[in-house]
This record gives sequence, C-alpha cells and structure tokens, in this order.
Amino acid sequence: MRHSEFHRTHHIGWLRAAVLGANDGIVSTASLLIGVASAGASQQTLLITGLAGLVSGAMSMAAGEYVSVSSQADTEAADMARERNELATEPESELNELTGIYIHRGLTPELARQVAMQMTAHDALAAHARDELGISEVLNAQPVQAALTSAATFAIGAALPLLVAWLAPHSRVSVYIAVTSLIFLALLGGLAAKTGGASLWKGTWRVTFWGALAMTATALVGHLFGVAVG
Repeated sequence: MRHSEFHRTHHIGWLRAAVLGANDGIVSTASLLIGVASAGASQQTLLITGLAGLVSGAMSMAAGEYVSVSSQADTEAADMARERNELATEPESELNELTGIYIHRGLTPELARQVAMQMTAHDALAAHARDELGISEVLNAQPVQAALTSAATFAIGAALPLLVAWLAPHSRVSVYIAVTSLIFLALLGGLAAKTGGASLWKGTWRVTFWGALAMTATALVGHLFGVAVG
C-alpha cells in the first residue's frame, strides 16, 4: 500500500504572496481611509480615495511581486546554467562536490560516494540544483503566479475597509474601519497560520499588531494636520 504524505511547503509559493497581498490591502487601505477621515474628508472623498488606493495598490503589488520574483528566477536560471556548464566540463569535480555534500549531511564517505554516483547517473543537474543550490520544483520562483496572487488578494483585502467606509455612519467611520479591519486582520492571520501549520495565536497576533500600529500612525497624521480635504 502506497504511503501518501501532505507537506505544507507546497503552499509556500502562493501562500506568501496571498498573505502579503491581503494584509497590505487591508492595512494600507484602512490606514489611508482612517488618515483621510481624521483630516475631515467627506464620504465621497473617502470613497474615491479608497478606490484609487485599491487600484493603484493592486497594480503596485503585481508589478513589485513580478519584478522581485523575476529577479529571483533570473538568479536561479543563471545558477542552473553555470551548474550545467560545470557538469559538462568538470564532471569529476562536480561528483566530488556532491559526495562532500552527502558526507556533510551524515553519510559515510563510501555511501556518500555511491549515492552521489547514482544521483548523477539518474539526473545530475537536478541533484546539484536540489542539494547544492537549494532549488526545487516546489520552491522555485514563479513570477506570474506571485504577481496575480498578490494583485487579486490585495484587491480583496482593500475592498473590505472600503465597503465598511461606504456602509458605516460617516460620523464614526474611522472607528468602524479600525475595528472591522482589525477583525479582518485577525482572521487573515489565523487562516494563514492554519494553512501554513503555524500557531494560530502567533499568526493572529503578529498580523493584528502591525495593522493596528499602521492605522494608529495614519490617524495621528490626519489629526495633526486636521485639514478638510472634501
């Protein structure tokens, strides 16, 4: 009977981008809305500001993630090209290098040599990519996936405080946005922690704390300037 296992590392690529996008969407939009509301903006100005923040933020997240992850992918590709060349020109040195890696991981020299030879015979480039460079199919960079995930989750996250700003009484809009956004952040932190197999309390706390800090800072800025922008 085949034994199947579920490993959470398969979620790393999209989970990081999704959590980052949703967290930024909630925090940046809620903070922006609270800051502008604290300066005395009208509801119309508040909604226009929030919508502009949603669109620009989603595009910025997509561009930033794509450029960042593309740079990682370029580095991985360059390392792979170099490794491919070394395997073609210095196969013995590469075999010795792989043997040394396995010895360092706890195998005896004889067994490490045998394993290195078998791995080289099976797929030398894949063995060096995984064991020497730390590049695997599970963790390799995927720029398009990261960009689309970040943009979509940012837009979803940003839409939540924007919806609250639309529905809440304008006289207490800052309070409504702050409270509901902290609840959204707590739920996001808990969900991300559960998906990644981490502590629910730790995941919830760290996301909520930094969100509260950002919203407090922008509220103070709005109060300090106190200029009506609507």
